[in-house]
Amino acid sequence: MNLSRKLLGQHLFEKLMKMTFYGQFVAGEDQEAIKPLIQRNRAFGVGSVLDYSVEEDLTPEEAERKEMDSCTSASEKETGGATQREKQYLAHRGFGDRRDRVISARTYFYADETKCDQHMEAFLRCIEASGGSSEDSFSAIKLTALGRPQFLMQFSEVLMKWRKFFHQMAAEQGKAGLAVMETRLEVKKLCPPQLCPMGISGANTSLCRCSTVDLLDWNSLIDSRTKLSKLLLIPNMKTGQLEPLLSHFTEEEDLQMKRMLQRMDVLATRALELGVRLMVDAEQTYFQPAISRLTLEMQRKFNMEKAVIFNTFQCYLKEAYDNVTMDVELSRREGWHFGAKLVRGAYMEQEHARAAQIGYEDPLNPTYEETNEMYQRCLDYVLEEIKYSQKVKVMVASHNEDTVKFTIRRMAELGIHPSENKVYFGQLLGMCDQITFPLGQAGYPVYKYVPYGPVNEVLPYLSRRALENRGFMKRAKRERELLWNEFKRRLITGSLFCNPSH
Repeated sequence: MNLSRKLLGQHLFEKLMKMTFYGQFVAGEDQEAIKPLIQRNRAFGVGSVLDYSVEEDLTPEEAERKEMDSCTSASEKETGGATQREKQYLAHRGFGDRRDRVISARTYFYADETKCDQHMEAFLRCIEASGGSSEDSFSAIKLTALGRPQFLMQFSEVLMKWRKFFHQMAAEQGKAGLAVMETRLEVKKLCPPQLCPMGISGANTSLCRCSTVDLLDWNSLIDSRTKLSKLLLIPNMKTGQLEPLLSHFTEEEDLQMKRMLQRMDVLATRALELGVRLMVDAEQTYFQPAISRLTLEMQRKFNMEKAVIFNTFQCYLKEAYDNVTMDVELSRREGWHFGAKLVRGAYMEQEHARAAQIGYEDPLNPTYEETNEMYQRCLDYVLEEIKYSQKVKVMVASHNEDTVKFTIRRMAELGIHPSENKVYFGQLLGMCDQITFPLGQAGYPVYKYVPYGPVNEVLPYLSRRALENRGFMKRAKRERELLWNEFKRRLITGSLFCNPSH
């Protein structure tokens, strides 16, 4: 690409990209340019998930510097480190460039609050373009674009420590090894001394009146705190007392947290107004607990009438099934609509390397086969729930033909008709058309994940797409075989230049 730009000049280089690589994987430069492709796909029963895929073209050194600065708190910079923090939830210089060994996910690095506002405006335009393209469209957002990632990393650690404390107490009561939704703590054995200091008295007295609490009840202990930095309190596993994760927060850090939540609210409100489903993308495991929790809070607010906000579940995680079952159960208890996208995961190589090098337990399933089993287990659970509930919807985001066939078979067995619009399918633009278009023409709700943006600003994302792994190359080989067979069929039948509408 760099050589072509130098030899051809910018204008000819952009033309070449549009005729080849950019033209294959990107819909166009702006909302107007993408309309013909969206309308053409719509004619074949294929919808769109619009994704404004612009990235900064940073050097690895610039990305590392920005990441280390934006993921380190003021108190940690003053003291020169964070001795009480968990390794997994600290920024590490060797993994400062979050683009490294990541293929199909765009990456945002924090610069300042003004840049986050610009990202929000870009997402708003994307939502508005989705609303204008069709009545049943999606728009994708990433939370690392909307605020300082320090908050996501710290809040993720807090959530993890609360969950670990719950399971520690379950083990003390002889309940280790139970499924997460079957694990209930006996309150009389906990309160006092361990629960009351943590805020059950007062706003949470209803929990003390219960004989048992499960993890969903437990999670409610960190709700409804007035100052956002108060969210970042962790239970001391020995005393049961609440302690701050960091020694102090600056006023600016507290404001940055609030602004991130405000931007999320603006986007969700606009999506609701325009009838667009908002899909929150998953990210690295040291951000993901916070991303999932904040998405859950948006679902509680905006999914009361229909599924507007969709969370993303990565099935290469060992805890994927627990995450799905807990969120479904919470939606059932509180009466809101559950919306989910199931993916295998985009950060596998990076996550494996980070865990091994830094020295914490690998959060991912050890093999591809186990990830497939987890995907199928999560999917089957959600499909069973769909059979009995009008308030559950799922997108099967997969290029795996076996996964798609399994979903279609289970839908038939459970009596879930495609016209009910409860189960969606999704593939990336420019890939696996042999899956997408037959699904659309057979009446299944299916979508292309449609990146768009100016050529030069999308190239950083596209250049990493050029480095796809062997699994993608196998899929590409399969597609070439299908295309070659179709070419030969048309040649033999004399319909090489037939009207594509036929």
